[in-house]
Amino acid sequence: MAALVLLLVFLATAASGIPLFVSLLLSASAGVLAVGDLTLLKFVVQQFFGGMDLFSLMAIPFFTLAGSLMNASGLTDGLIDLSRLLVGRFRGGLGYVNVVASILFAGVNGSAAADASALGSILIPAMERDGFDRVYAAGITAGSSLVGPIIPPSVFMIIYAAMTNTSVGALFLGGVIPGLILGLAFMAMNFLYSRRYHVPPDSASGRVGGRQVLLRALPALVAPGIIMGGIVSGVVTPTESGVLAVLYILAVGLLLTRRLTLVGVWSSLLETVRLTSAVFMVMGAASAVSWVLKWERVPQRFGLLLMESGISSSPVLLLLTLSLITFLVGMFMEEVSALSVLTPIFFPLARASGVDPLHFGIVMTLNITIALITPPMGACVYIAAAVGKVELDALFRSIWPFVGVALLVLLLIIFFPPLVTFLPRALGVA
Repeated sequence: MAALVLLLVFLATAASGIPLFVSLLLSASAGVLAVGDLTLLKFVVQQFFGGMDLFSLMAIPFFTLAGSLMNASGLTDGLIDLSRLLVGRFRGGLGYVNVVASILFAGVNGSAAADASALGSILIPAMERDGFDRVYAAGITAGSSLVGPIIPPSVFMIIYAAMTNTSVGALFLGGVIPGLILGLAFMAMNFLYSRRYHVPPDSASGRVGGRQVLLRALPALVAPGIIMGGIVSGVVTPTESGVLAVLYILAVGLLLTRRLTLVGVWSSLLETVRLTSAVFMVMGAASAVSWVLKWERVPQRFGLLLMESGISSSPVLLLLTLSLITFLVGMFMEEVSALSVLTPIFFPLARASGVDPLHFGIVMTLNITIALITPPMGACVYIAAAVGKVELDALFRSIWPFVGVALLVLLLIIFFPPLVTFLPRALGVA
């Protein structure tokens, strides 16, 4: 009964335009009132603050700040130029550039929204000038931004690790191969599109010498090495690696490129506070909702239902079922809250069915990431439409092929767990 009341209150408050974390808190409180024990309300408050008070979550603002400082210091431009040098000369070159730049930028930021915003404002108009349809250009920008949370570092992976006590370093390494596969899948889409519509190579490719491009991009390429090198070697924690990345980008932007100003630093700090405070508030509120659901034994009842149906007896079938549920929830629920609410319910079921926590973490991360481009929520679609000046309805209609490709990659990851576990185990992290 309490779970049903919680769901109805959440749907009603979310539909009314109330901020998401408020909707979640009101839902948790309504669930407690339905239980009938008002003394339990104090646990809603405790869970709200406790859900934000996790040391591993401290890495999120530093990685967010690192990505914002990269944009402000001009290092992102160097990554785009390097991408043009590598793949711009092929037919439909700027489509490949879009994907490759997303892969390179993902190595510092870990945010799909930042990826779509930073790269879309530059590449969507350039792609249109090179013969791409503007809606397709916005679509591949939104699609390729999904690489951001899969290639380490990843905000979603940090949240999952904090909730399940899984190694952040192992998750980061586990996302490398799936992230590259996702990027290659979107490049294959661009290959077919470019051949069908006879899109020429990047018109700006080759204008600048390779040596000059490499020198310009080198400072940006060092940042992912600092992050992953420190974590994998065990020298620093993920949070400390984020701090080192921020200090490095500050030094490069202020002293080397000299394009980073104090105003730019202040703007980056404000943007980081705005983005990460929203994440933390949602996580805290979702933690309160999860506690109410656990009190009502929803995970146990759901697990019993799966056991009786025989789904939990097969790890693959269980992952397919949980992925379908996550996909449907992600269409109507903000990604951080969906991950925060579903993980405590799904994780025990996955463990009981013999699913590797690392494998399950990447499957959940990719599931939640795909939600960033699925209508009607699809945050990255809204961003790509805004920066590309594209009609939102047209972009939502054309985004489904990109969703389909991402789902095919998800199926590949589900059926072949070594794609996730090979790298962490080979490096002795998992």
